[in-house]
Amino acid sequence: MSLWTAAEIAAATGGVATADFAVSGIAFDSREVGPGDLFVALKGETTDGHRFLDDVFSRGAGGAIISQPSAHPAVRVPDTMAALEALARAARARMGGVVIGVTGSVGKTGTKEALFACLDRAAPGAAHRSLKSYNNHTGVPLSLARMPAATRYGVFEMGMNHAGEIAALTRLVRPHIAIVTTVASVHLEFFKDESGIADAKAEIFEGLEPGGTAIIPDDNVHRDRLIAAAETCGASIVTFGSGKGADVRALETMRTSSGGTFVTAQLRTRELSFTVGQPGAHQVSNALAVLAAIEAAGGDLGLAGLALADMGGLAGRGARITLALPDGGSALLIDESYNANPTSMRATLDVLASEPARRRIAVLGAMGELGPDSATLHAGLAAPVADAGVDLAILVGEGMRPLANALEGRVEIVHVPDAASAQARLRAMIAAQDVVLVKGSNFVGLSAVVAALAGGKA
Repeated sequence: MSLWTAAEIAAATGGVATADFAVSGIAFDSREVGPGDLFVALKGETTDGHRFLDDVFSRGAGGAIISQPSAHPAVRVPDTMAALEALARAARARMGGVVIGVTGSVGKTGTKEALFACLDRAAPGAAHRSLKSYNNHTGVPLSLARMPAATRYGVFEMGMNHAGEIAALTRLVRPHIAIVTTVASVHLEFFKDESGIADAKAEIFEGLEPGGTAIIPDDNVHRDRLIAAAETCGASIVTFGSGKGADVRALETMRTSSGGTFVTAQLRTRELSFTVGQPGAHQVSNALAVLAAIEAAGGDLGLAGLALADMGGLAGRGARITLALPDGGSALLIDESYNANPTSMRATLDVLASEPARRRIAVLGAMGELGPDSATLHAGLAAPVADAGVDLAILVGEGMRPLANALEGRVEIVHVPDAASAQARLRAMIAAQDVVLVKGSNFVGLSAVVAALAGGKA
C-alpha cells in the first residue's frame, strides 16, 4: 500500500501534480531518499533541495514536492516547507488512533523509543514514531507526514531551545496524551531561569485534544507549575514518580544481576511488576512515564512490561559496547555521547558508579547552552564525579576547565582540547576490566571517540 498518491499530496498541499505517482516514504535529506520515496525539496540558508532532484530520481525516488519547474514527477507548490507542514496536518487528520507527544529536558528520545516498543508489541506494524531525534520545526512535520493512515498509535518527540517552539509543534501533532519527562537546567542560554524552561515545556499541553491527558513528573521542583499549565488547557492530570503522592509510582525497586531494575509499581488501575532493562534510576522514572501513557491510551500494560525488559540502550544514549582490547582482554564502554546537561551527567555518573570495574574512566565533554552559569554548573559536577568512584576523568573542551579545577587533588584528571585528543589519551590508558563512560554535548564530537573504539581503531 502506498503512503501517499500524487492526487492526495496535491489535495493536502494545494499544489498541482505534474504526473500520477505513488510513494511509500518521505525524506527531505537527499542522502536518505530510497526507491519509492517522496523527496521534499526544501530551501535552506546554505543549500536548495532542488539541486539534488536528478540525483534522488536516479536512485529511484517516486516523486517530489517542488517549487521550481522540473521534468520529474512532482507536485508543484509555492513553498515546499509550507507544503510539508500541510502534508503533516493531513496525515494527522486521517489517522484515527491515539497520538502521544513527548518533551522534557532529559529523556525525550529514550521515552519515545520505549513507548514505541511497548505499543508495537501490542499492535505490531500499527505503531509509528518519529525517527532519530527529529523533534524540531522540520523533523516533526516530516515524522507526521510519514505516518500511515492505518496507524493505531503515533508517538512524537518535541524539542526546543526557545519559547514558543513547542507550542507550534504540538498544534501540528495534536496529541491525546502529552508527557513532560522532566525539567532541568538545559538551554539556560536562552531563558532567564528554569521556570522559563518549565513554561516552554508546558507548551506541549496547548495542543492536547479535548479530554486529553497530561503526564507530569511528580518529583520535579516545577511540578505545580506544569500542573497549572495543563489544567489551564483542560487536561486530565497524571503524575509519576517515587513519592507517595504520585499517581503512578514505584513501590519497590531492586537492581538485577544484568544491571537493570526490577520494579513493582502502583498504576492508577492496578499494580504491576516489571523489569527495566536499562541501568539507572532515571530509566525507572522514564519507564513510569511510559506506563502512565500506556494506561491512559488503553494499551496492554503486561506487554509493555515485557518490552521495557527487552530494551537496550540507544546509540549515543546508553548503548553498552564490549571492547576487545589488543592484549586479549575487554572493557565496557557506555555510550552517552549524543548530548549532556547537568542533570543527565549526574544520572549517568550514577550508572557508572554501579558498574563493577577495575577502573572507572569518565570521558566528559563540555555542556552547551548553559548561559552565564555555565562555569558554576560545570564545576558543580565535581562531587558527582568523585562520588561515582571515577579513577580517571578525561575532560574535553575549554568549557570543562572549571570542573578540572574543582577536581584538582580529588580525581586523576586529563584535560584535553578536543575529541581527537581524548581518543589518543584513552587509547594509551584503557585496559582490561575498565568501564568507560563517554558523555558530552553533541558539539564536542565524542561520538567519533565511540565510533573509533567500537570499530577497533582505538
